[in-house]
Amino acid sequence: MLFSDRRLAGCTSNILANIVLTFLAGFLVAGCKNGNEPKPDLSHIQVDLKTSRFDLDLYRIDTNHIADGLKKLRTQYPDFLDYYLDTIRAYNIHGHYDDTTKGIRNDLRIDLTFRDFVELQDSIAAHFPQSAELGGRLLEGFKLTKFYFNDFTTPRIIFLNMGLSKWPSFPIDKKTIGVGLDMFLGDQYPHYKDVGIPSYMYPHFRESFLPVSVFNTVFQMMYPFQSDDRTLLDLMLQRGREQYFLHHVLPNLPDSVLFGFPEIQLKWCAENEGLVYNFFIHQNLLYSKESHRITAYVYDGPFAKDLESPTDVVKVSPGNIGTWLGYRIVAAYASQHPEISLRDLLNNPVDPAKFLQDARYKPH
Repeated sequence: MLFSDRRLAGCTSNILANIVLTFLAGFLVAGCKNGNEPKPDLSHIQVDLKTSRFDLDLYRIDTNHIADGLKKLRTQYPDFLDYYLDTIRAYNIHGHYDDTTKGIRNDLRIDLTFRDFVELQDSIAAHFPQSAELGGRLLEGFKLTKFYFNDFTTPRIIFLNMGLSKWPSFPIDKKTIGVGLDMFLGDQYPHYKDVGIPSYMYPHFRESFLPVSVFNTVFQMMYPFQSDDRTLLDLMLQRGREQYFLHHVLPNLPDSVLFGFPEIQLKWCAENEGLVYNFFIHQNLLYSKESHRITAYVYDGPFAKDLESPTDVVKVSPGNIGTWLGYRIVAAYASQHPEISLRDLLNNPVDPAKFLQDARYKPH
């Protein structure tokens, strides 16, 4: 299949396996959730969630009269269509809706007629036939976001076919989020491998991960990730606060979905929490700003660097172990300071060293 990216201007350990430790691991994995917190009363929360299936509307255009179809589509998407055509796709049409325009004749026509692209859209339509159901998956999350942030404005969600561009969700502007449904077709979708997506990323491309991706984007729009000149601890706490937000607005999702880790990796994290924390300390990583040494621990990867023996053929540690550990520290801090609201926890300036001290974090 041909999918173009040109239009879109990532201690070695020895695990002691015994019954007590396994039980403890299961307890810790379950303990990552905020199960003891009462569920907020959302009966008074009003959310006007607007969703649009741009992917379906675009592919309904009569390919013998594309320009006319675009003119009609512009009435549905007056503030988005040209942005999609000229910024996201870089067709350079600029409102010249004429079938002789190069961007329509040579580019958009290919997208709407080329077999591979049409089959991709057919897969999306089959996998996500109900537009209302898609919005329903996000509604409670937006209600909870509004509950915790009363001045939050619910963004419009536009569902797209991004041609396997590897953009699952992204901000279009301050009031709009685009969601590429092509990136949530599941592990068995055969063409993810064709476009170079590694298997360890497949949990992020399941249907169940779609709300996580959307609310990751919501969080990043509110609290952009800052990586320049930051210590590993700072990066971990940023990722940990993001996960703490996700755990609050998507409380019904298991940690395997929220973190995008298989259960075996979550079990490894719980069993080796102390080992990982001590590794970061003993290797002088916790307060290091050397990006080549630390950033791998807060991004997805096949496994955590240097945390398992080189002789272990199968490694089960998650590459993004720093996010999991950061969440544990943030959860410990919140437990020590129950008077602090989610909003204040996210808004208050953070001195990483003091935050860690105040968390009284004690890894198991």
